[in-house]
Amino acid sequence: MKIDNFKVTPGNAYIIAEIGNNHNGSISLAMEMIDQAIEAGANCVKFQMRTLNEVYRKQSSDSSGEDLGTEYVVDLLKRFELSKLEHKELFEYCKKNNITYLCTPWDAISLEFLEELGVSAYKVASADLTNVPLIELLIETGKPLILSTGMSTTDEIKYTASLLNKSNVEYVFLHCNSTYPAPVEDINLNWINELKKIHPNVGYSGHERGISISLAAVAMGISVIERHFTKDRHMEGPDHAASLEFEEFTKLVRGVREIESALGSTSSKRLLSQGEMINRENLAKSLMSSKSLKKGTIISKDDIVVKSPGQGISPQYFNDLIGKTLKRDMKPEDFFYSSDINEVKILPRPYKFSRKWGIPVRFHDFRKYYEMSKPDLVEFHLSYKDMLLNPEDFLDTEYKCDFVVHAPELFENSELLDLASQEKIYRRRSIENMQRVIDLTIKLKKFFPRTSTPMIVTNIGGFSMDKNFSAEEVQIGYEIFSESLSNLNTEGVEVIPQTMAPYPWHFGGQRFQNLFVHPEEIILWCEKLNLRMCFDISHSMLTSNNFGYCFYDLCEQIAPFTAHLHIGDAHGLNGEGLQIGEGSIDFSKTGKILKSLAPSASFIPEIWQGHKNDGEGFWKALEILESSL
Repeated sequence: MKIDNFKVTPGNAYIIAEIGNNHNGSISLAMEMIDQAIEAGANCVKFQMRTLNEVYRKQSSDSSGEDLGTEYVVDLLKRFELSKLEHKELFEYCKKNNITYLCTPWDAISLEFLEELGVSAYKVASADLTNVPLIELLIETGKPLILSTGMSTTDEIKYTASLLNKSNVEYVFLHCNSTYPAPVEDINLNWINELKKIHPNVGYSGHERGISISLAAVAMGISVIERHFTKDRHMEGPDHAASLEFEEFTKLVRGVREIESALGSTSSKRLLSQGEMINRENLAKSLMSSKSLKKGTIISKDDIVVKSPGQGISPQYFNDLIGKTLKRDMKPEDFFYSSDINEVKILPRPYKFSRKWGIPVRFHDFRKYYEMSKPDLVEFHLSYKDMLLNPEDFLDTEYKCDFVVHAPELFENSELLDLASQEKIYRRRSIENMQRVIDLTIKLKKFFPRTSTPMIVTNIGGFSMDKNFSAEEVQIGYEIFSESLSNLNTEGVEVIPQTMAPYPWHFGGQRFQNLFVHPEEIILWCEKLNLRMCFDISHSMLTSNNFGYCFYDLCEQIAPFTAHLHIGDAHGLNGEGLQIGEGSIDFSKTGKILKSLAPSASFIPEIWQGHKNDGEGFWKALEILESSL
């Protein structure tokens, strides 16, 4: 079901900040709590409305011999209830501040007023789950209903469900224990599964202390979570003690969204995450040749050894490899690949593109790939160890292609390049390391006379460990990068930052990236600093998926500032560098945008482990891309 523009489903729980009467009759306090609920990340704030002489008998109102509990509650309600005019003011305040106002009507008169306001959905209190006349009036509104099931028996819940099912109204049942605060041993979260048998759309309304039980309910697949919200748990009134204050509610919202992300899909297949694939390459084992083997060898058990890293085929294919005829010469500890089993291998051929194309290389494999494919350009992907090498040990003539350099992200002592760091000593070392990259690039120019001003692709930094920068820290980060750039001698080269994914992978784990992620910032700082970009298609698709951007609109924004392209497919929130066609990017549509707005930008296919098996992943990508680029 939908409330305003929010689709209420398991995995996307609708989070209700139940202010109720915790404003204690103060509209200014109510507004302050609305502001806090917005900051905490709630999807809506909820209030309550009663016409007391409709809800309670006259004897209760007059305090004429009612139970002490009822007398206490009625006395508080008289003092704390807001007027209709004040509810209208809160409704308008919520509308102005882009958060949904919901309200629980406790009687027909209150419902009539809320209908005049235009409330989007209604919450039914546990006390009214059995109130058939009121529920029938609510059904007549045709609006979504959220019904708490506290204090009700199974038969009573089933009866109300049958009443609702006869209508076309959309509704959610909330599992609830109506004590304030609720003892942990009385909550019985497992009854959520029984409630789902009555009606599949189920949520949780919690009155317990803390947030752990509410988070556990989210892990059980609920679609709504409601918690009472207060400015101060020690204020007068029955609900404050069972409420969450701002800091705790904020943690709840963050925890709900983290759990929903962590739950993932219900696929029967276990899919490897990007981080796992990286660590599998580094830590797992592969099948390798135990000695030199000649083409035509019938592979035996003694020809195979199992060692790390995990860049060849899995040791599970050990027996499948035995008896195969080797189609190539192998040196000791060369990897075996799937093509050695299925005997099918993709090789390079002449390609036709409307722009310069190339492949990523290292110093040690440059000659092999250059001679195999005769590319328009090569992009040297440097590691910090490559920085210590002499290029003349690998390059010995002038080559008939252009070149690009990709700066290392990681340098000695496990330091990531960060030209935007607020730590002055760290930033100074990053500037020194970047200058080393520039100086090495200048040395390479003599081997590639076609390239007068080589481009250096770099992730300039601006990352954080546990959370994103604030808006102020982002601004400071860009300004520091600008200063770092001015401290570099870039004569003869062009530094081009690459567009970044919001959660890059470093050291086999995830970081938070804060700079050169969002298109409006990229455009602003490209114009300020007279920069061009390396447009990483895969990274920017992940940005679009994470922040709800239209990827193709983003392409149109970034393309005019693009000097060079990294092209790979992407899927979901962190599946980057996929083979073309294995993700969600429409390359025909993307190609048309790039032809129009970045016609001279060069590109390489940047496919995860594309260099394996003599570049098989690159050749496959180029074949597919030929029709769109």
